[in-house]
Amino acid sequence: MKHYIELTLLPAPDFNLFKLWSRVFEQLHLGFVENQDENKRVPIGLSLPEYKMGDKYGVLGDKIRLFAADQATLERFNAPQRLARLSDYVHCTGIRPVPDKLLGYAVYRRVQPKTNPERLARRYAKRHGVDLATALNMTVELRAASENPAYPLSFRYCDMLKPSVPWPFIRLQSKSGGQTFCLWIAKTAAAAPVAGSFSAYGLSSVATVPEF
Repeated sequence: MKHYIELTLLPAPDFNLFKLWSRVFEQLHLGFVENQDENKRVPIGLSLPEYKMGDKYGVLGDKIRLFAADQATLERFNAPQRLARLSDYVHCTGIRPVPDKLLGYAVYRRVQPKTNPERLARRYAKRHGVDLATALNMTVELRAASENPAYPLSFRYCDMLKPSVPWPFIRLQSKSGGQTFCLWIAKTAAAAPVAGSFSAYGLSSVATVPEF
């Protein structure tokens, strides 16, 4: 990765940081999709230079860097144009070379907690042809009254104890189904650069981006 552009999110009273992350990332995601090759590989990866993990949870900060192997790739992506409608809330730098002196490298990857009630309810909704709100709040029957009394008769997904998910996330809306979901992002430090492609979210479980 030799070139990058940096985006700084500028929240306002009418547009808080949480909401701004959603709107900005939706536009970036559309751009990543447009830049996929036939194998759905994206040549642009992102980093979150203010990403921090605490004892119980993490934060994304307010900056995003987009990296590519060459300047032309970032020019074609044209982040300022993609974010033109949000220009009052996002500052975009020009394309810059990655500095020679680095702090190291990192992998930014998507995490999908398997026990999240919303995720389980979304699967139930798809199987039974109902919307997500209905699936979250409806009573799901587990057994007949004559079966083992040690188990509950029913439950609701919205009543399930939500697991402690420490990673910071961006709330997005599915373009295909319209459901909202959380994109959890984990960061792992790397000792050396690893080449590779990225997903339609600018993330990878293998490829690194520079840290500085």
